[in-house]
Amino acid sequence: MDFDAICEKSKAFSHKPPTEVYLEFYGLYKQVHNGDVDIEKPADAEGAAKYEAWLSRKGLSTDAAKAAYIALYEKYAPIYT
Repeated sequence: MDFDAICEKSKAFSHKPPTEVYLEFYGLYKQVHNGDVDIEKPADAEGAAKYEAWLSRKGLSTDAAKAAYIALYEKYAPIYT
């Protein structure tokens, strides 16, 4: 399955993953679509957590981020679908 299909499937989890898991997906998704973080760290807690998740993927290539996202989906799909 390709990255775009996996993204759609991950949005359709029947059980909502905990915040830590969501942030793993978020950081990889942002790295795929935007590359390295290019914004200032937000002041609010939620924005800062998303920023840190994205920043943690700094330097990861688009292909590597896609592969990591797919692997993450395969890890969590049995739990949240």
